[in-house]
Amino acid sequence: MTVVTGEITVQTRGDCDIVDITSQVVKKVLESGMNSGTATLFVSGSTAGVTTVEYEPRLLDDTRTAWDRVVPEDIAYEHNKTWGDGNGHSHVRASMLGASLTVPFVGRKLTLGTWQQIVLIDFDNRPRLRKLVLQVLGE
Repeated sequence: MTVVTGEITVQTRGDCDIVDITSQVVKKVLESGMNSGTATLFVSGSTAGVTTVEYEPRLLDDTRTAWDRVVPEDIAYEHNKTWGDGNGHSHVRASMLGASLTVPFVGRKLTLGTWQQIVLIDFDNRPRLRKLVLQVLGE
């Protein structure tokens, strides 16, 4: 087994910005030279998360709307009393989504479904430069 660790950097707009990072992950897997294994992503930060979606504009709107329903921005959060930065909802959303994702690959290809892309969702209330650690494990 071999492990290759790299980084993906993404500029976001914040406010539930959904960024397709599939091509960057594919590139890193190909650069690893491995034929099969797993690619694990981890976003460094507590107001963003990673998942898979069908990266289609109306579904992206539905996803943003769902987060607004489940974890509204406009209610009181104790975190906001601590720091005064108004992003308590961002932390709650990110903790619910999760900071990591693992995708197997076979024959140097990610095993994603036809309409499945890997995305970073930035829940913070301001633009951010996001760093994701990517580890490719395989042979």
